[in-house]
Amino acid sequence: MVQKLDIFPESASQTAGPYVHIGLMPTYAGNAGAYEHEIGESPINEGAVGEIIEITGEVIDGTGWTLRDALLESWQPDAKGIFPGQPGADPKVSGHCRFAADAESGRYTLRTVKPGPVTGRGGQRFAPHISLWIVARGINIGLQTRIYFEDEDNSKDPLLARIEQRPRVQTLIAKKTGPGRYRFDIRLQGEGETVFLDI
Repeated sequence: MVQKLDIFPESASQTAGPYVHIGLMPTYAGNAGAYEHEIGESPINEGAVGEIIEITGEVIDGTGWTLRDALLESWQPDAKGIFPGQPGADPKVSGHCRFAADAESGRYTLRTVKPGPVTGRGGQRFAPHISLWIVARGINIGLQTRIYFEDEDNSKDPLLARIEQRPRVQTLIAKKTGPGRYRFDIRLQGEGETVFLDI
């Protein structure tokens, strides 16, 4: 039997900004000393195995304006495609990072180890990727997406294969700009809108 929805109406969602940094990244917000180190400061520690890469980009709204108060979190496996806590995982890779766009330029930077292919449930093989969660002023519910890499074989990735509008797959592909360097812009709406995931 379906529950009646007139007893407990759904609460309105609330935008994450502009105060999200105060709670999640106090040092970044000018409140140094709340933590010895920001939570999720880096997804890797010294000695992480694999290729160290740097991904830069911007979170861009529907008018083409770069959001300078965007906050992002990433989650990824190590260079062998193993997530932290699983047998054989690299102990120097936490897999989690919390980072923010630069308040002046709006550009974010993620320095990490390039992830390996992931074996999912039922033996499915996912191409190397990094999961992202994005919040900012005006975003009512955090947005989920992924970063794939143009220099990897993404042709058999199960998630990418489910995107019906094939040209939009490119919105999830980071472009190589140099050795160990990638560019990945996130477009919230309009032309070139990034594919967001309902997970």
